[in-house]
Amino acid sequence: MQTDTAATKLQLPLAAHARNPGMTLDLDWVASVQANTSAIERRAATIGGRRSVKKDFQAAWLLKAISVIDLTTLSGDDTAGRVQRLCAKARQPVQQSMLDALGVPGLTVGAVCVYHDMVETAVRALEGSGIPVAAVSTGFPAGLSPYHLRIAEIGESVRAGAKEIDIVISRRHVLTGNWQALYDEMRDMRAACGDAHVKAILATGELGTLRNVARASLICMMAGADFIKTSTGKEGVNATLPVTLTMIRCIRDYEARTGFKVGYKPAGGISKAKDALTYLCLMKDELGHPWLQPDLFRFGASSLLGDIERQLEHFLTGHYSAANRHAMG
Repeated sequence: MQTDTAATKLQLPLAAHARNPGMTLDLDWVASVQANTSAIERRAATIGGRRSVKKDFQAAWLLKAISVIDLTTLSGDDTAGRVQRLCAKARQPVQQSMLDALGVPGLTVGAVCVYHDMVETAVRALEGSGIPVAAVSTGFPAGLSPYHLRIAEIGESVRAGAKEIDIVISRRHVLTGNWQALYDEMRDMRAACGDAHVKAILATGELGTLRNVARASLICMMAGADFIKTSTGKEGVNATLPVTLTMIRCIRDYEARTGFKVGYKPAGGISKAKDALTYLCLMKDELGHPWLQPDLFRFGASSLLGDIERQLEHFLTGHYSAANRHAMG
């Protein structure tokens, strides 16, 4: 069974875009950034009801969601075996018979995200697949280890084979309005990444206000972030629609001002297929089709994939299977 043509586009080459080089810190621009919290919350509350995709179209969008997942394991009890099983799932995120029926036999996730100690294991397990390894770094999740060690950790992960580095910013710089310090920190981290792309984790649940979220987003982009990311997944509040709307409008403004595209990654708390559809619809509404591709959009998730797989099986068979039939490894 072939789904809508959107599904077949999953296998087309991604459109290339220039990497964000950053710019000189513009504190006047930062000071001008505000966030109308009540208006943002009203807009966010309407998103789920304004777009509805059904049947073939829903299946195509769910396949798209799989292609932009950073399949993640960040547990203290991670083992080489667990990471290898996760990488096998990344190579084949859905049962082969289902992929064949849906017309996307080569579908994979966007990346595999692990701690530094597991980078080499993941790189070996994904060899030949084209799936990049992302490493969380810089004293994840709190970002409070000595600064020189945070910078060194980035270099270690890059040398181990990580193609993407998810760094955590120092929240205190945002909470005290020390924008120069945040900018300098982000520039140093971008430089340490070299050719590896850097995702700046803002830990938005700890920044206090949407205005702080907006200003921190802008500073990180000015300093050369390739992606801005909501959360570590370890905070009490992780990705939310109001935060997402705030951050992606900053991305839109940054592109309008500089001409450079920056990616977005919501992480933490996105575990249901219907939530993935809502986020994808919001990205298309606010930023357009380029931000539905893995080079500009990712979900930081693990359990999300299992629920999407269940929904796709229901689409094909008319029946829901038990969640334990769709384990991560």
